[in-house]
Amino acid sequence: MTTPELSVQLYTVKDQLDADLDGTLGRLAGMGLRLVEAFDFVRRPDELAEAFAKHGLTSPTGHATLLSDEIRLGDLVYPVDSHETIFAAAKTLGVETVIDAFIPLERWQTEEGVADIATRLNAAARSAAEHGLRVGYHNHSQEFVASFGGRSAFEHFAEQLDPEVVLEVDLFWAATAGQDVPALLSRLGERVVAVHAKDGIPGVNPFTPGAAEFDPTMLDQRAAGQGEVPILAALAAAPSVRYAILEFDAYKGDIFEGIETGVKFFAENGIR
Repeated sequence: MTTPELSVQLYTVKDQLDADLDGTLGRLAGMGLRLVEAFDFVRRPDELAEAFAKHGLTSPTGHATLLSDEIRLGDLVYPVDSHETIFAAAKTLGVETVIDAFIPLERWQTEEGVADIATRLNAAARSAAEHGLRVGYHNHSQEFVASFGGRSAFEHFAEQLDPEVVLEVDLFWAATAGQDVPALLSRLGERVVAVHAKDGIPGVNPFTPGAAEFDPTMLDQRAAGQGEVPILAALAAAPSVRYAILEFDAYKGDIFEGIETGVKFFAENGIR
C-alpha cells in the first residue's frame, strides 16, 4: 500500500467559492491542505490557476464531463465542452488526470450501454495522452444496480478499459450501493488511483429504477471517521491509491468544520 496524499473536492465548497474564491481557498490552505480536486474548472482555468498559486495549492485531479453528449437537469439541457477545450483548461490549471464524475442510471442498465461508456472513455484517454494527460471515471451508486455475468455493471465496465485509464472510487456511494468496499477496492487493484474518502451512514440507494428525484439533503454524510464507511480498511486494500479526497455532497453542519475534522482524522492516521 502506498500512503496517499490528502485532497478536497471543491464541489464541497462550490457555493463558498462562488461567493469568495480567495477567502475559501485561503481557509482550505489554512487547514494544511496542499491539494484540491478542481470542479467546474473549464469556464475559468486562468482565474483558478492564479488563486491556487496564491495559496500554495495544486490540483492533480479534476472533474469534467467527458462521456456525455449533453447534460440534463430536469427539463433543462446543457451543452458539454469539447475534449480539446477540457484538456486545454486542464493543462492551464496543472490538472494531470481528468475524471468524469457522473453517468446516469439508464446507461448502466445494459451491456451495450456499459460497453459504450467504456469505448468513449478509452477514446478520451487516447486524446488526453496527446496532451500529456490521463482520464478516469468516478462512481456514484447507479453503476452497481445491474449485473452481467455475475459482476456489477461497474466492474464489467472496468474490465473493458484500456490499461492507461484510471478509476476514482467514491467510498460512500459504493457502500450505499451495498458493496463490501475494501473487497471492491482489492478486486479493482491498481486501476484505482484516487478515492473519495467520504464517510456517513449509507442509506437507501437513490439511483435505482423508479426512485424519487435525488435530494442530496436527505443523505447522512458525516466528517471522515464519524460514520460507518470503512475508509481506512478501503485505503489499505487499494495498492496504488495516490489521493484520498475529502468531499461532501451535502453536510448538515458547518462545511469548513466538517472538512477540518476530516483533515485531523487523516493526519492522526498518517495521511496529510
